[in-house]
Amino acid sequence: MTPRRSDRFDTTPPELGDRRGSPYTPHSGAEIDDMLAAIGVDDVEDLFDIPDGVAFDGEFGIPARSEREVERHARALLGKNSALVEFLGRGHYEHFQPAVIDDLSRRSEFLTSYTQYQPEIAQGFLQALFEYQSMFVELTGLGVVNCSIYDAGTALGEAATLAARVRSVTGDRVLIPTNMVEGRQSVLENYVAGTDLSVAAYPMDDGIVDVDALSDHLDDDVAMVYFENPSVTGRIEERVADIAALATEHDALTTMGADPVSLAVLEPPGDCGIDVVIGDAATLGLPASSGTGLGLFATREAYLRQVPGRLVGATTDTDDRRAYTLTLQTREQHIRRERATSNICTNQAWIALRTAMHLAWLGPDGLVDLASTCLREAERLATALDGLDGVAAPVHGGHHIREFVARVADAPALGEELLAAGFAVHVLDEQHIQVCVTEVTASHADALVDAVAEAIA
Repeated sequence: MTPRRSDRFDTTPPELGDRRGSPYTPHSGAEIDDMLAAIGVDDVEDLFDIPDGVAFDGEFGIPARSEREVERHARALLGKNSALVEFLGRGHYEHFQPAVIDDLSRRSEFLTSYTQYQPEIAQGFLQALFEYQSMFVELTGLGVVNCSIYDAGTALGEAATLAARVRSVTGDRVLIPTNMVEGRQSVLENYVAGTDLSVAAYPMDDGIVDVDALSDHLDDDVAMVYFENPSVTGRIEERVADIAALATEHDALTTMGADPVSLAVLEPPGDCGIDVVIGDAATLGLPASSGTGLGLFATREAYLRQVPGRLVGATTDTDDRRAYTLTLQTREQHIRRERATSNICTNQAWIALRTAMHLAWLGPDGLVDLASTCLREAERLATALDGLDGVAAPVHGGHHIREFVARVADAPALGEELLAAGFAVHVLDEQHIQVCVTEVTASHADALVDAVAEAIA
């Protein structure tokens, strides 16, 4: 009789008896019993609270199939997916991904590369990361950019802890807008839970920062002011410099949430007094995955020694040729833990590579053209929807990029009708939907307008 795979590969030491433990935790049975007794439980399973309905019972319940049968089964499952045109945004955007990104980034030397600690074998990747940093230095107007942050939420958390370290006087409040991209606030709150920082919200007005109300919330106990430009509703902030000036008056850092496309048509944040720019840099380089991203983190050179992650720098080798290396690694847990500025310990290099490729493929003019298209198409779609009886769009004034909010009579019902017609929009509440359009979905905009007209008729 052929032994089961789990038996054939079980490397549990004999003294563990019936405990099928991991070979990577080689404790003896006596050692395990001592540890369980010390914490007052009878069995290792008592350490876990797993509902019976999801607990592994020893069987996966997956019938054995040939490769051809598995492929046929997978195609049948995927065929059940609805073919929706997604006019969804709020931090996740669908932009055209040129084929060159997949073709080049999937080369084995990029896929198998980890952190580029050894410059003598990683010059190509290090140069790509250096170019990534250089592009965002130009876009943000700030002197330091890295590519080691998980996503926009963790970038915001890192900005808050940086603010706490560099602020010259005591400050423990982080101010955020009442309406911001979903998820970022909860990540920020988790980040500051182990510090003396606290999070408080200030109001918004007409989709952007209520600067007068922000002024009322500012005091000398504020460590950082955060806002998003464009805001979560797609409106472009009109008083960036005023926000930065208010924060500076109270010796607080100003952090702005942005993305590569919007930065192409906005004044560089560094020129407006912004201290830190965060966001999702993978808006370019990856399709809208509603998950995986790349945390954009840019700041002033004055805070160079306080940034999380790693920085790639240019130098020369012994033959006086241009070369690249990791010039700064502020994560020092592996050397001097007490001097570490962050627990960020991964590397988003491959996604940064894709973003750099996309930016290079577009070039300066192409990036501006893309941003202009997102401005123009948002205005065109909003105007078309506003022409329908019972629809007001956009709800907020000013300029919008990609997305906007529209007022309707019954938003949940309209959302369901649009889903049935093959379109997905954000339903915000009983009377508001949010619509996002990019160059990918612009060709479907007229069909969306027709679907809305039919649904509300």
